[in-house]
Amino acid sequence: MKIKLYQIDAFTHQVFSGNPAAVCPLEGWLDDATLQNIAAENNLAETAFYVKSKEGYHIRWFTPAAEVDLCGHATLAAAYVIFNFSDYRSASVSFQSRSGMLTVARNQEWYTLNFPADIVKAIAVTPEHIACLGKKPIEAYQGKSDTMFVFSNRQEIEEAVPEFAKIAQLEARGLIISAPGTDTDFVSRFFAPQFGINEDPVTGSAHTTLTPYWSKRLGKLELTARQISRRSGFLKCKLLGDRVEMSGQGAFYMSGEIEI
Repeated sequence: MKIKLYQIDAFTHQVFSGNPAAVCPLEGWLDDATLQNIAAENNLAETAFYVKSKEGYHIRWFTPAAEVDLCGHATLAAAYVIFNFSDYRSASVSFQSRSGMLTVARNQEWYTLNFPADIVKAIAVTPEHIACLGKKPIEAYQGKSDTMFVFSNRQEIEEAVPEFAKIAQLEARGLIISAPGTDTDFVSRFFAPQFGINEDPVTGSAHTTLTPYWSKRLGKLELTARQISRRSGFLKCKLLGDRVEMSGQGAFYMSGEIEI
């Protein structure tokens, strides 16, 4: 069996930056073990698989270690493939997922994801939290999937040294750290050793947590964001009640075939 494979760098306009995702269009679903093995072989933060459905497409995402409930950059990458490498003509595409219906609209080189906003609550900073980075955040929050620490400035985010073994003990998918930006409204980094990803380059789904927080703190609905990993990525975010829009670009890196 041959399966088409694309690799797209998401939330960037040029290759070798942003967050790389593999995308595999399927005629029908393969068994879960095969999907997981393909994702492990690809060895990227995420591999997205999609199958055409009556409502649009059904999408699933796998890290090298596990299936996840929501992934932004691989959804952008999947939409990039549909818009650019198929005969799809509409300006938006819908994906049914484990997190409900998601849409991606295309406007020239920009792709706007519409995802459910996270619901976050303030939590007390514990010694276990401090051990994750060796420093105390000014605030801590818990979302549906992720824990978020807030710091005072960008430099603290840049200089943070994660203790992955400690982060892996959190009862969360991963850890978001964030602070006010300099050339953007806010900056962040994301760590998910629990799912085999020590540091994710640009995490779209984390911005469903970040956007409601920074929108409330800064008193604005539209924000700019930069994830300051080594590869880095840029997003435009907008809070729409219980939904979040995240806009970014994509860069085509390669295509090929998997034979199994």
